[in-house]
Amino acid sequence: MTDLSYGASGVDVVREEKALAGLVGWARKTFALRRNGEPGSSVLDIGYFANVVEIAPNLGLAVSADGVGTKLLVAQLADRYDTVGIDLVAMNVNDLICLGAEPVSLLDYLAVEDPDPRLLDEIGKGLYAGCEQARITLPGGELAQIGSMLKGAVPGRAFDVAGFVVGLVALDRINTGKDVRPGDVVVGFHSTGLHSNGYSLARKALLDKGGMKVGDRPPELGGKTLGDALLEPTRIYVRPVLELLKTKGLRIGALAHITGDGFLNMARIEAPMGFVLDKLPEPPAIFELVRKKGNVPIEELYLAFNMGIGFTVTVGPGDEKTVLDVARKHGYAAQKIGHVVADEKRRIRLPRVGLVGDADARQFSKE
Repeated sequence: MTDLSYGASGVDVVREEKALAGLVGWARKTFALRRNGEPGSSVLDIGYFANVVEIAPNLGLAVSADGVGTKLLVAQLADRYDTVGIDLVAMNVNDLICLGAEPVSLLDYLAVEDPDPRLLDEIGKGLYAGCEQARITLPGGELAQIGSMLKGAVPGRAFDVAGFVVGLVALDRINTGKDVRPGDVVVGFHSTGLHSNGYSLARKALLDKGGMKVGDRPPELGGKTLGDALLEPTRIYVRPVLELLKTKGLRIGALAHITGDGFLNMARIEAPMGFVLDKLPEPPAIFELVRKKGNVPIEELYLAFNMGIGFTVTVGPGDEKTVLDVARKHGYAAQKIGHVVADEKRRIRLPRVGLVGDADARQFSKE
């Protein structure tokens, strides 16, 4: 059986990087339209999990935008839409808190082939559940009927949803990982499954190559249907992370949302440091099912998916107990997964599976 790669599933991350350069260049030119110190001026460069614009002395408006991706096609196949709103909130707020910001509000953009009342009601139900978990408001949004532009998995059910979240952060408390030091400890918060990344690869592996249906109940999933496992909503890490940010005496070196590119997201830090993740948990069964059904190489799995860890918190040695206690208090499974080493290339080493990650090349390779 031929190996299935992320690129072969329709997502070419290298070409995406090259194609994005022109757009990002134009976006950076806008920074000059607002002088430093003027309300609206950009505090950070493009490329971190989110950005901050100054709105008052030592007060920044943290901003981020994201969507749910092709997980929406699974929702259409399963004819179930009550979880994708949670995913939308999660993908936005989990990025924003990486800056040390507190998310406060989200706007949504929903494009539909047909404004079906049940579809919209279920999406709204999920949006409320996500907002409740993150403790944010949804004061407005936009609904667009653009059937001539949309093609989904089920006729009449095509839709896309995106969001834009804002939050607040003191300018002198923005976290970009500049204080990460060798010997710091990494605590990983467990994920609920695939979250909202890598679904082009997962669908290709499970549905196309594996010949499975969303209603199947493979034994690996313990009685769940494949559709329910794939639609398990993205975990929202806002409440425990905000408590950690307010914990006196706790030095948080870095915060990372583990999404597309997997653990390579940890390499976005400013400090010239790398990570050795030598205590990773066994990934949830859905990842092994993707690997087996699609004959997906281990390198591709760790590039496309979170592999069981959805968020990481890097703290000083000995402070991992505080992080674990806060996680437990909020009902989150978490564990120490590794440590920091000096490395100007910011490589991510995964000894358990024999991989090393290079963020510049956007790839994992055998070590």
